[in-house]
Amino acid sequence: MRAIIPVAGFGTRLKPHTHSVPKVLLNVGGKPMLAHIIDELIKAGVDKATFIIGHLGNKIESFVKSNYPNLQSQFVEQKEMLGLGHAIHTALPTIEDDNIFIALGDTIFDVDLTKVFGSATTSLGVKEVDDPRRFGVAVVENNFITKLVEKPQKPVSKLALVGLYCIKNAPLLKECLNELMDKEIRTRGEYQLTDALQMMIEKGEKISTFPIEGWYDCGKPETLLETNQFLLTRSGTNRKINGVVINDPVYIAKNAIVESSIIGPYTTIAEGSVVKNSIIKNSIISENAVVEKSMLENSIIGSSAVIKGSFQKLNAGDSSEIEFY
Repeated sequence: MRAIIPVAGFGTRLKPHTHSVPKVLLNVGGKPMLAHIIDELIKAGVDKATFIIGHLGNKIESFVKSNYPNLQSQFVEQKEMLGLGHAIHTALPTIEDDNIFIALGDTIFDVDLTKVFGSATTSLGVKEVDDPRRFGVAVVENNFITKLVEKPQKPVSKLALVGLYCIKNAPLLKECLNELMDKEIRTRGEYQLTDALQMMIEKGEKISTFPIEGWYDCGKPETLLETNQFLLTRSGTNRKINGVVINDPVYIAKNAIVESSIIGPYTTIAEGSVVKNSIIKNSIISENAVVEKSMLENSIIGSSAVIKGSFQKLNAGDSSEIEFY
């Protein structure tokens, strides 16, 4: 099984952090969001992966090669942001398998992938949502998808596609993506993977669905913090530190220095960080950041940022330095 992971986005909604760090390398629950995804894929038996890179792609390539040397990784660049269908099309030269699994790089999921991979048919992850207008949706009859619609303005289904696609007929997907590009078939100005999958259905491919209950978006500060909460609830560190009150769940890296502080709940303190004389809850303190004499809540502090002062809600980018008096 080869995984295809699009990670080319700019992460506009997570600025200023994404000026210097790719969105998928932002820390959540103790490690980069991309690491959570790769770990789940490897656990399910994936041994090959194609990463579709763009903005700061060299950092993603370096991270993957350094941390996953046994994963057979390939990297292709999406030079223009022309939609998910276009992104997957750029990866076609690396696809030699009949079976592939596409997973968006900024969405953390909670699903048994071994069961998904065992499906006899192509299968798409879906979740019922109240407002389907922001998503591609699936119309299902007799356990199979009859129609896929990208961001319908009139409700045709509440089953939203959540960015997980188990493809059991990669040659047909290639054919449909090539047709999409050759005929300049766009929806809302972009080449949509949904349209290529609809072509597969029209050419006779049976496509089923699998339910996703645990689906965690990391695309905005507030959803990144919500995902951090979920991950810490599942795997906090339960670390004890003299002179520090820890309200679990939290993640505190082994080499982080925390003194005379109250930490948590729902707080991640990443590698190399220093926290002293502070109260921090529902926040992410990124690598090598320094927080002193501060009260932080619902905050994201970037790598190597320095925060000193009093109670605030912050979204401070990498290498910033902020002092309150």
